[in-house]
Amino acid sequence: MPAKFFWFLPTNGDSRSIVGASHASSHHTIPEGYRPPTRRYLAEVARAADRLGFEGVLTPTGTWCEDAWLTASALLAETERLKFLVAFRPGLVPPTLAAQQAATLQRFSDGRLLLNVVSGGDDLEQQRFGDWLDHDERYARTGEFLQIVKSVWGQESYDFDGDFYKIRDGRVSAPPNPLPELYFGGSSAAALPIAAEHVDVYLTWGEPPPAAKAKVDTVRELAAARGRSLRFGIRLHTITRDTSAAAWAVAEELVNELTPDQIEQATALHAGSESEGQRRMTALHGGRTDKLEIYPNLWAGVGLVRGGAGTALVGSHQEVANLIWEYHTVGFDEFILSGYPHLEEAYWFAEGVLPILRAKGILAA
Repeated sequence: MPAKFFWFLPTNGDSRSIVGASHASSHHTIPEGYRPPTRRYLAEVARAADRLGFEGVLTPTGTWCEDAWLTASALLAETERLKFLVAFRPGLVPPTLAAQQAATLQRFSDGRLLLNVVSGGDDLEQQRFGDWLDHDERYARTGEFLQIVKSVWGQESYDFDGDFYKIRDGRVSAPPNPLPELYFGGSSAAALPIAAEHVDVYLTWGEPPPAAKAKVDTVRELAAARGRSLRFGIRLHTITRDTSAAAWAVAEELVNELTPDQIEQATALHAGSESEGQRRMTALHGGRTDKLEIYPNLWAGVGLVRGGAGTALVGSHQEVANLIWEYHTVGFDEFILSGYPHLEEAYWFAEGVLPILRAKGILAA
């Protein structure tokens, strides 16, 4: 299956630094050269991704991000073919309303909406929005939520009685056409069955290919037991240059600006996270800066201070393409990428790596 490549909308701001609005211990640290997430700047990034041939852009969710639904709505008119992978949290919006919002945006976008379902791995952040369920309860609720949304899209009237929702005569004026594909991530035992049962694409953060393959195999088996098959996507940063030395010099600059206190505080916070995926990301570097290349051309430096995806593809265009090929051979067909800053790195990757991948035959013409 040909691979698809997505870029990322930096809705919490952008810069040439990995310290910024999502910094673990100081969310309001503003790095030098900070680019606020204005509609104008985000439109620049989206238009670049559109021109460069990316399949779509991930529009993230979180306390420090601009709202994903509104951002996607604002930028649809700025782009021509680009899809918007809108991240949202079940439980913060009723499922029938979410089904209606998605149906509307799918129609208004002429079919360019995809949905990234984020159950939430952090109690404190969920509580900011009034959500007091624990980690496993959130995933159980996600299962009910997705069942309702898909059923409302597919039936004229839908009733549901569950542990978290009670719906009577659930419906939308008309189902979206096509139905938005559902993307979902989660590494815990509570998350994997939800992926196997409900979603189209299972997402994971960038662990080394052997570890990532093990997760793919597990989810694939769970889905097969339910008579389903999924696609698999991986979330990574990228630093690609004409030479390997030039790329690693950029990575070194990003780490050199960090202080030991920043690294220590972020590592302690992330290591104690409720999120299994976040703990796995943190374990890749363990707060050390001397062994950040954890697999050939896979660098864990971003995760020293940032939560979420903490690894980057680093190297020459050929080296980065080779590692993407390796991920593709173990089961990944969708790659959601980002870089610092996002505007410039989109060009480095699209102009340097995509032609090599096209020549390898894993990228559609």
